[in-house]
Amino acid sequence: MKRGIRNNNPLNIRHSNDKWQGAATTQTDTAFVQFESMEYGYRAVWKLLDTYHLRFRREHMPYNVRTIIARWAPPSENDTEAYVKAVVRLSGLGGNENIPRPNRYRNFERLEKTARLIAAMTCVECGVRWSQVDWNAIWQGYDLAYPGRRPAGVGEKATVAREPSVWEEPTPEDLAQAADPVFWDEYRDW
Repeated sequence: MKRGIRNNNPLNIRHSNDKWQGAATTQTDTAFVQFESMEYGYRAVWKLLDTYHLRFRREHMPYNVRTIIARWAPPSENDTEAYVKAVVRLSGLGGNENIPRPNRYRNFERLEKTARLIAAMTCVECGVRWSQVDWNAIWQGYDLAYPGRRPAGVGEKATVAREPSVWEEPTPEDLAQAADPVFWDEYRDW
């Protein structure tokens, strides 16, 4: 079983001074937080993404797939570019598409985009297929993070941008498309 799944920490949030709601009482993994349930792991993700949005806004940085992944998986520790390309491919989001703040949604589509981002990051972090992502846990994590804020009807059906038969490295065609500036900026108007 993959570490992120075993720890109920699908995006492998590292230990810090943060006292996470739903963190397991006993922490046996020295590097990554262990949560009581997958829902609490996803709750932490929603909260971290909100923190990123606030920090990026203060620093006048765009809040998009590229900047989020660069912070989440910095080049000093990861192949950040491959991570970004995999998330773009899986989620169907543009790499430079601005994503609205996670807890301020008034629009179904915008909330769904963040859920797709989280699902794609889960695929990369845990090495699972898109079809293996627990959408209910993602939405329950949102509800734990922001009780009563999810609009009616959002998350009632599984959110699917694409249904790859298996998670795999981007193909040469995917990489060529990802290198195209038009591809990265397809959602400039957000």
